[in-house]
Amino acid sequence: MEFFKIHKDIPFMRHALIFNVISFLTFAAAIFFLFYKGLHLSVEFTGGTVMEVSYSQTADLTKVRNTVASLGYTDIQVQNFGNSRDVMIRLPAQKGVSSAQQSDKVMAALKVDAADVVMRRTEFVGPQVGEELAQDGLKALAFVVAGIMIYLAMRFEWKFAVAAIIANLHDVVIILGFFAFFQWEFSLTVLAAVLAVLGYSVNESVVIFDRIRENFRRYRKMNTQEIINNAITSTISRTIITHGCTQLMVLSMLVFGGATLHYFALALTIGICFGIYSSVFVAAAIAMWLGIKREDLVKAVAKREGYESEDPLDPNRGATV
Repeated sequence: MEFFKIHKDIPFMRHALIFNVISFLTFAAAIFFLFYKGLHLSVEFTGGTVMEVSYSQTADLTKVRNTVASLGYTDIQVQNFGNSRDVMIRLPAQKGVSSAQQSDKVMAALKVDAADVVMRRTEFVGPQVGEELAQDGLKALAFVVAGIMIYLAMRFEWKFAVAAIIANLHDVVIILGFFAFFQWEFSLTVLAAVLAVLGYSVNESVVIFDRIRENFRRYRKMNTQEIINNAITSTISRTIITHGCTQLMVLSMLVFGGATLHYFALALTIGICFGIYSSVFVAAAIAMWLGIKREDLVKAVAKREGYESEDPLDPNRGATV
């Protein structure tokens, strides 16, 4: 399906160096802010108090969140669990204040607004649990990266695997850089969005790489730069349809999803935008600079007399050489 078809290839690779310099500077800035400011980790990573309260009717999460925020808490999570009447509240740890004191203070404020609120459970999530969650998140990220490299190396060629993983890590680091620079809260839901962006970005890279491989088989007189330009140009319509539809859904979560989904949708939005950019200007360009060529992707044609070409798209297939 195509909304439009571009008949003349766009020379993307002509400006690859400029765009990759921009990418490198953005990447370096993200690294700087990650070390200078660091991530603003949520209670899931740092530890704190978890409260479960229940209302006799549907809870107004916005009202609950504003009430708790009025007590001086800035890093809080308020969400439903089980049903619309049950609410889970996560509070960051405070020096010199016990978990029981925190929960009593919050309950007193909630009862002023709604007398029907009942405490169901309260517990303290220690820093050790937060450290384990952080380690598990890093392990998950490492497994995803390793899996992507193995998959691309087996399906295409190691040069494509290296190019794609550099581009995908470029996306991940830039997302983290945004969260470090603006000090947005980094929670497990944001980590899930980062892992989703990895898979989403590699999908775009695979589409372009697959078209590059097909072009190497089909167009014998084109050089590598022309092959890549044609591959990117011919997939633009698909890219607009796919990413446009996905971004519409993500924007709906960003606008209407409330505080619970806000940073999740924000991370996806940044990831989708930079994922398109990196697949075109980073992954494809790095593959070109690594010296990708037709022989890397297509089986060598037999040179001995009496053998047929092994390339299924070779126009001379069936003729002896």
